[in-house]
Amino acid sequence: MGNINIPAIRFPNFDNDWERVKLGDISSWYSGGTPSKKNDQFWNGTIPWISASSMRGNEYGDSKLKISQDGLKSGSRLAKKGSLLLLVRGSMLFNKIPIGIATKDVAFNQDVKAIKIESKSTSKYILYYLNSNENKLLSIVSGTGIGAGKLDLGDLKAFAISMPTLPEQQKIASFFTAIDKKISQLKRKKTLLEHYKKGVMQKIFSQEIRFRDDNGQEFPKWEKKRLEDLLIESSEKTSISNQHRILSSTAKGIFNQDEYFNRDIASKDNSGYKILRLNQLVFSPQNLWLGNINVNTEFEIGIVSPSYKIFSFNREFTTAQYCKYYLTIPEMMFEYEQASEQGASVVRRNLSMDIFLGIRINLPALPEQTKIADFLSSIDDKILHTQTQIEKAELWKKGLLQKMFV
Repeated sequence: MGNINIPAIRFPNFDNDWERVKLGDISSWYSGGTPSKKNDQFWNGTIPWISASSMRGNEYGDSKLKISQDGLKSGSRLAKKGSLLLLVRGSMLFNKIPIGIATKDVAFNQDVKAIKIESKSTSKYILYYLNSNENKLLSIVSGTGIGAGKLDLGDLKAFAISMPTLPEQQKIASFFTAIDKKISQLKRKKTLLEHYKKGVMQKIFSQEIRFRDDNGQEFPKWEKKRLEDLLIESSEKTSISNQHRILSSTAKGIFNQDEYFNRDIASKDNSGYKILRLNQLVFSPQNLWLGNINVNTEFEIGIVSPSYKIFSFNREFTTAQYCKYYLTIPEMMFEYEQASEQGASVVRRNLSMDIFLGIRINLPALPEQTKIADFLSSIDDKILHTQTQIEKAELWKKGLLQKMFV
């Protein structure tokens, strides 16, 4: 059935009305399965086995779990290269419905449907069409809670698709494929920068790499210092409620609490909260061993829970910029774990402040600390710039998805 059905943005030389069809009318659907995990002969093979945990991005061709030919025959099914794979049962994580194209022949489990698109359309066009209509897909998810979300097969097959001619479909699919390739390249660049930073930090703090002063001379030997020599505890507290913005220190950094949690989880009366100032150290004594330690280099001032510990740095020996990097290296994380004893729960541990402050570190002279911090900061700037490029490209793609489909 044809009707006037035209997108806001269109490639030149295409002027036909788009046809409205049901997804089920242009596709065949297949269910997957899981071989018995009690039989080792079914696993550790060469066939990627796709489940919710391996459905990241728009292309599926690899997974941590792989099955054998015996496993394929005894419980799973093969999706041919070019098939669409759609998660129909399970948690719709972060309001996203995983869907992508098999880049090679893969097996898949019972929570996934494989969709073979007929010749009058292309899998990639349907993929991007469904991406552009993700909110409509989310609206037909039934069930709530983790693991309960489900897409009904009948609803999916009845899902309306707007179809231009095959050449126009191919043009649109190629265009978005090029955008995805650019985004993938940026993400890979960011990953490589992060790996480079991790590797170079290990070499710097093990002194495998040393810096020289501006005259090309070697810096003095590093000295042994205890954390108690470098840190000065701060117990500055608010006198009234909501005196400053509420911050949360996490293993991923420091954030505005309402932005990080999409709500304010602090008590209504936050008078007596600790004040965190720029270039101070903050950490959770219970979660320090999990990486909850940060140097505040972003917020001029804020407040955090009274359960946090806050320290300023002894400028005679060190700087906030240097400690921002050194205090998060794996060797320090090991020391924090050794200083933390099992608490009331598996996650929370009780930090011995005496052991923590007694941790000994190798400390370079202040000028070398500055060289190290400036070098690592320059890498961070490149990572941040790349992340900004990724976000802009994804936002551009999202806008085009809304305007190039109907």
